[in-house]
Amino acid sequence: MKHRSTREVVEDLRRGQRLIEVTDEVDPHLEIAEIQRRVYANGGPGLLFSNVRGCRFPMASNLFASLEQARYLFRDTLESVRRLIEIKLDPSALPKHPVRYAGVPLTAMTMLPRRVRRGPVMANACPLSDLPQLKCWPDDGGAFVTLPQVLSADPLAPDNLMRVNLGMYRVQLSGNQYDPQSQVGLHYQIHRGIGVHHRAAMDRGEELRVAITAGGSPAMSLAAVMPLPEGLTELTFAGALAGRRTRMIRGDHAPVYADADFAIVGRIDPTATMPEGPFGDHLGYYSLEHPFPFMRVEKVWHRDDAVWPFTVVGRPPQEDTTFGQLIHELTDPIIPSVIPGVKAVHAVDASGVHPLLLAIGSERYMPTLDAAEPQELLTQANAILGNGQLSLAKYLWITDDPENKLKIHDVERFIRHILERVDWRRDLHFHTRTTIDTLDYSGTGLNQGSKVVIAARGSACRELPHEVPTDLSLPHGFENARVVMPGVLAIGAPKYSADAGAHEANELASALSAQQAAKSFPLITICDDADFASTNANNWLWLTFTRSNPATDICGVDEFVLDKHWGCRGPLLIDARVKPHHAPPLIEDRETLAKVDARAARGGPLAAYL
Repeated sequence: MKHRSTREVVEDLRRGQRLIEVTDEVDPHLEIAEIQRRVYANGGPGLLFSNVRGCRFPMASNLFASLEQARYLFRDTLESVRRLIEIKLDPSALPKHPVRYAGVPLTAMTMLPRRVRRGPVMANACPLSDLPQLKCWPDDGGAFVTLPQVLSADPLAPDNLMRVNLGMYRVQLSGNQYDPQSQVGLHYQIHRGIGVHHRAAMDRGEELRVAITAGGSPAMSLAAVMPLPEGLTELTFAGALAGRRTRMIRGDHAPVYADADFAIVGRIDPTATMPEGPFGDHLGYYSLEHPFPFMRVEKVWHRDDAVWPFTVVGRPPQEDTTFGQLIHELTDPIIPSVIPGVKAVHAVDASGVHPLLLAIGSERYMPTLDAAEPQELLTQANAILGNGQLSLAKYLWITDDPENKLKIHDVERFIRHILERVDWRRDLHFHTRTTIDTLDYSGTGLNQGSKVVIAARGSACRELPHEVPTDLSLPHGFENARVVMPGVLAIGAPKYSADAGAHEANELASALSAQQAAKSFPLITICDDADFASTNANNWLWLTFTRSNPATDICGVDEFVLDKHWGCRGPLLIDARVKPHHAPPLIEDRETLAKVDARAARGGPLAAYL
């Protein structure tokens, strides 16, 4: 099914018995988001809300309810895109397997975007304030577009569709100081393509033309978040995945996706900002209010029978988890061609994606040396941390796998594999005073923090313990040691304070120095709630890697500095307590929880997922 609109997506899911239509009234203020979160968490289908309070447009969510449902939406094109990627990786495969790749030329023909003068999205005009006012979390700064397709024209080549940037950047529709009829906020983070266009416009003293669209083919939403190899643009990828050329309306504005359900068209003064946020984000915390660019809105269009698509972000897993799964499925084969020697890279969803990367590399250059310590792995780690959005990682765990036994997506097993081999005296490599994700508040400022590479290889050098030592002795204030997984211990600690925080972590390290049983655990997380951290691996992954900045929050038992290299002879300690500068975690509104509980009690097809 080659969808042109969100209505076609919804009807396709309905025919496939993958949709629930909610006909009684729902509130876009918190309630609709709580319903979406619960339905996704419980494996529910797509949702169509046809009676939204105060809004004349129906709203649809959970369109990417699962990886299986995402494959269903792209069932007519996914295999052809895979084969196109295979040919890009190895052009010689085409003459060798002509039958398998017979459809590739047809797929390639769909990739070139096409200029048009008009499109369905221009059928109707409306005020900006008529758009759905979706608020997902209690302390959000206003209503947001959560599945936007933000298109910007390159100021250096404004008529070249192959240089249009498509990204999914946060769009605030109301709140703060915005005029609800003429201004929207745009929040784009470091290392995003629109920033290049912004800089070019600033250098030329020009306004930046921008169009924000929503809906149309789901291929556009996936293309907006897809990390693509060089030479493949978002619009060309969207055409291949949609199964038809992407039609773009040109005029005295940025290129507008012709088949979208909605379009907000305007311009950005690249020198002006306004407060944007807060907003509950995919790390599981609020990204706070900061000055960001804003658009002066010139036109708002929508197609006939338009449906507003939305999602809800928060602590993983959420619907954007499915985006990540599909992205991994499509891009995993590309990794070795993009970063030589690297076999696989996995951004760990449970940790908020960017904080933790796992990688499998290779040691190829010195096969005659029987060296157990990483060599080429360090070169590959630097290549990973210098590659696009992968550069936002704070923690990179990398190993080789000469026998091809490791599974990169089995996170627990991967971590155990490294912990069995790591030597903290040599295998830690810090990058200090560098950039991290804009949404990550564990660092030293906006976009500022540190990184660490943990590179280990060779044979196992230890057996990982499974039980808390019976003779474990902890300093005053530390308590409730719990095993998270083999080799990983979580220990409850006093509430962090700026004056005592680092001293307390070092005090624990000193206390453990003489305890051989405790030192058999290679990794210890210091946290506020060890019971929470040890309940499951996802809890530990989330709090450990979202609440720590490597350069300031890592210490170790019997630590030392040699030739400016930091290491430790005993366990590594990560202080993952909540710090005063951290953003607040996302907590649901109690009244909204009760409202959705009551909806569940009334029964009906939706109740099973609430």
